[in-house]
Amino acid sequence: MASYMDEPDAGKRILGRCDELGRISEPGEGVTRLYLTPQHRTAAETLVRWMGEAGMDAHIDEVGNVVGRYHSQAGGGPYLITGSHMDSVINAGRYDGPLGVITSLDCVAALNARGKRLPFGIEVVAFGDEEGTRFRTTLAGSRAITGQYGDDLLNAKDDTGLTLRDALSAFGLDPARIPEAARDPNDVIGYVELHIEQGPVLQAKNLPVGVVTAISGQTRAMVQVKGSANHAGTVPMGMRKDPLLAASEIALAVERIASSHDNTVGTVGFIKAEPGLINVIPGSVSFSIDLRSQKDEVRKAAFAEVEKAVQEIASKRGVTATVEVILDLKSCPCAPDFVSRLQAAATSTGSEPILLPSGAGHDGMAMSQLSGIGMIFVRCKDGISHSPEESVTAGDVAAGASTLLHFIENFQGNR
Repeated sequence: MASYMDEPDAGKRILGRCDELGRISEPGEGVTRLYLTPQHRTAAETLVRWMGEAGMDAHIDEVGNVVGRYHSQAGGGPYLITGSHMDSVINAGRYDGPLGVITSLDCVAALNARGKRLPFGIEVVAFGDEEGTRFRTTLAGSRAITGQYGDDLLNAKDDTGLTLRDALSAFGLDPARIPEAARDPNDVIGYVELHIEQGPVLQAKNLPVGVVTAISGQTRAMVQVKGSANHAGTVPMGMRKDPLLAASEIALAVERIASSHDNTVGTVGFIKAEPGLINVIPGSVSFSIDLRSQKDEVRKAAFAEVEKAVQEIASKRGVTATVEVILDLKSCPCAPDFVSRLQAAATSTGSEPILLPSGAGHDGMAMSQLSGIGMIFVRCKDGISHSPEESVTAGDVAAGASTLLHFIENFQGNR
């Protein structure tokens, strides 16, 4: 193919590039592309090249985000920011994050092919770290752009004990220059992101796209339970101080408490018992809690119940437990005018959008500190995400791309 735009179908163009980007991964099933790794570097350089082909000035910024700017008719900003993230969880699919990046890039490529510039600039960002898989951080890329990349991130460590600060240096970046990644709020007129739904609603409604009303708030915590390690064959059941059994009971309490509150979900997604031997009662167990709700007051009340249950269960079982909150994000409503404009864009391009919330977190939660935000969801098969089984169709992707491009071309430019 002589040119990317020689393929007339936007859905096919975008999926082709998602497939190409998906091959940049650690070996193994699915896609594993973590922050500040060689795979991150290769993907970032690929995106810089693609952005340049689409008429953008592109570079890798001070924290590893890829930034491409398609300037306004006057040659600069202010800028409407769009994009998504390029990092993944372990054994991920090809579309969570990259679909939004490539669709945004495609919209600019389409404008550039027509020689069209707008009264404002368009900035496409591929955020380097949204998932937080490597350092157990989250939204690091977008937090840098909003000026919130502090020591809490820089001092985070990966499983090898390497700090994020040192990983930035190894990647070829200077941690002292991170403030240069931050945007002037006066130079940003909005943020819009396209993303797979990561849920089953659009499929159930037989609709290709939806418009997001709000992103649920979330609390993440690490719990450490300590008991007494001992021989598995010699300690009677009634005399044990088993932290793993306490942790199991706490996990069931998380399920019970989350289920008792409307629009609230709770997950224990990580657990580690030590020393981790088949014939030894564990002495220590650490595990995660992820609690989310559309309403902050509900989430906070539910988490307070979880903390109470942790201590009650620990006391009953003769162990000790500590709870450390590692993330507390408020729910984030999308700007009402963005919601209405996205609805109009979808309708104008032949879709019948529904309004729905996002239970997953997104970079928009950080970007809302700069401007109003909006989100488009694209249907994904069976609502499966964070898995190699992620699947979208070219037709649905084309519908999402048409909605995003119509929104961009008709954006009014007011913050």
